[in-house]
Amino acid sequence: MKPIIALFFISILIYSCGSKKRVITQRPSTERKTETARDQVEDNTTVVGERPGVTKTYASATEAYIDTYKEIAKREMELYHIPASITLAQGILESGSGRGRLSIEANNHFGIKCHDWTGKKIYHDDDRSQECFRKYNDAKYSFRDHSLFLAERKRYAFLFDLDKFDYKAWAKGLRTAGYATDRRYPQKLIDLIERYRLYQYDRENFVLESEPSVQVAESQIRHTVIKGDTLYSISKKYDTTVETLRKINGLKDNILSIGQILLIQL
Repeated sequence: MKPIIALFFISILIYSCGSKKRVITQRPSTERKTETARDQVEDNTTVVGERPGVTKTYASATEAYIDTYKEIAKREMELYHIPASITLAQGILESGSGRGRLSIEANNHFGIKCHDWTGKKIYHDDDRSQECFRKYNDAKYSFRDHSLFLAERKRYAFLFDLDKFDYKAWAKGLRTAGYATDRRYPQKLIDLIERYRLYQYDRENFVLESEPSVQVAESQIRHTVIKGDTLYSISKKYDTTVETLRKINGLKDNILSIGQILLIQL
């Protein structure tokens, strides 16, 4: 009788252990599926349009970024001859498609540091702890600063001798000039440009050099906004109008920030 009872308890023990083992081996698989599903959801981005109740959905945050800033990049190309594809690709890479802390909290899409900056600032860990970065009231000012950063520094001067439609040469030239230390930086830009066909924006609405309207860009000067400046006071100083200033600089309102760069048509 005793052997039969002992055998009965041993059978129960084996069955119990087997059940626990099966539960443990299944759990990691379930957690991985949950993480994958969450990642897929986060990759879908919904952007609310300007009109109330209108929404626009994009397949990814990068596509939303491109649609949001492509016109600004094209405008910068018209003024400074930096390929719009390069500007967009750098913005995507440097800002994490607009999801990085600097772009969210400071509208800084290109990681431009303070240097001689007199405007608002934000501190962020980069090469060193809590480095100073420029902070903008609007992302479009970050794009303008990016254009000026390249156009006004001698080490980037040779880039402007390149074909403005040759994004591959520009991508490689940026690293040669020291914009980035990552050896794969040029290829990362090229991959983004070709994956999202950013090269199409290099030719859209671009003002050809042979057209008279380019002479307007060549007869412009830059005014750095200081404390007390208003669009009205600046228009009087340069004998122009507020409406002209807004049009040239792509302004939707009359709000200015200290350190902001304005183009003035002479």
